[in-house]
Amino acid sequence: MLPQPVPIDLDIMNYRQTIDFLFNSLPMFQRIGDAAIRKDLTNIRKLCTLLDQPQDHFPTLHIAGTNGKGSTSHMLASIFQATGKKAGLYTSPHYVDFRERIKINGEVISQKEVIRFVEKYKDHWQPIQPSFFEITVAMAFDHFRKHQVDIAIIETGLGGRLDSTNIIQPLLSIITNIGFDHTQFLGNTLEQIAFEKAGIIKSKTPVIIGEWNGKTAPVFKDKAKQEMAPIHFASKQVKIIPLTKSLARNSFAVDIGGHTWMNKLTTDLTGPYQEKNLATVLETIWWWNQYYTENKISISNIRKGLSSVKSSTQMIGRWMIMGKKPLIIADAAHNEHGMKAMLPELLQIPVTTRHFVLGFVNDKDILKILKLFPSNGKYYWCSPDIPRGKPSVETREIGVTLGLLGLAYQSVDKAYQAALQNARKSDLVFVGGSSYVVGDFLK
Repeated sequence: MLPQPVPIDLDIMNYRQTIDFLFNSLPMFQRIGDAAIRKDLTNIRKLCTLLDQPQDHFPTLHIAGTNGKGSTSHMLASIFQATGKKAGLYTSPHYVDFRERIKINGEVISQKEVIRFVEKYKDHWQPIQPSFFEITVAMAFDHFRKHQVDIAIIETGLGGRLDSTNIIQPLLSIITNIGFDHTQFLGNTLEQIAFEKAGIIKSKTPVIIGEWNGKTAPVFKDKAKQEMAPIHFASKQVKIIPLTKSLARNSFAVDIGGHTWMNKLTTDLTGPYQEKNLATVLETIWWWNQYYTENKISISNIRKGLSSVKSSTQMIGRWMIMGKKPLIIADAAHNEHGMKAMLPELLQIPVTTRHFVLGFVNDKDILKILKLFPSNGKYYWCSPDIPRGKPSVETREIGVTLGLLGLAYQSVDKAYQAALQNARKSDLVFVGGSSYVVGDFLK
């Protein structure tokens, strides 16, 4: 079910020791939260100076947003791959293997290259005292330069303005949407969060905004005006018209600017939130073709790229159909905004009983998220295996106040096995609440 690692001739323990060194010697948001965040670009600039500015040696697209940026990035990478270009892809976090963060044409960075990078530079970066994320960004830039990618799709971490990826000069900037997440870093209002995301808008560089919102649009427009950057809103221009739907593939007609662009477009990304991401991607490609006419992308390449996003980019973690009887779905939606986009369609699937294997990290507003879940489901509370994981007993207590009843388990696997044992062939088992829960499930 998972993409198989590229076989290499290397002692696996060397790689594991290297990853352990990265995880344990560098401040890592996944593990410790706030303390790992660097609130300026000083360290990443120093790292890239150490590496001789690798980020300046290949063209990029830059993706920010509260939700959907990972899916958007993978779709764009798949489309560029379909044109025959060598496409780099940097995303975060990873689910199972660190190397998922850095890919070229769907192939993850090799274990040997990770080891060599760390061995070559670890003594040099010690005085800089970088975070784990800063090192991974620098490693990605170095990898893409070394392999001479034709373009790199770069996803931000959790911000924009002060995100470590924000030292690139992209050909297009893309912001998917704005919702409440990581408010301790980005602000407590949509306007404040939009301001941070708008930080990726660069001078005279076209910017695509996925979803129009009356509160955030003025923020984006003001920033674009300051930077003299053309700005385009996908939800104002692109209309996605559903034709057929299944668990494995969906097809749509596409109108743009009030005119038919494609009569039929099929994609293998079938999560209910993917229509909005698809609109963002198509708006991006439309304007790419207007601004970069010498590298126009044909409709046939758009179709080819979107029909096989999962296989061409080795994308995992989103709306993964892991079994049919019972129906088993894993999805990494992890905040209120993301759950609102995903849950309604999940709850419409005709099944007998719904079993929810849910766990969260401790900096989420779990009460708001759980209010979206039905009281007639069966719940199996768990905690992702990271220091930031919310203890399953505490999550269960919040669930009880909302009438969401179930037992707490010591691990994701134990919760899942209990759900699977109780589920009939006509039932649904859903695993989610956090990308780290999905990662534990996939291991």
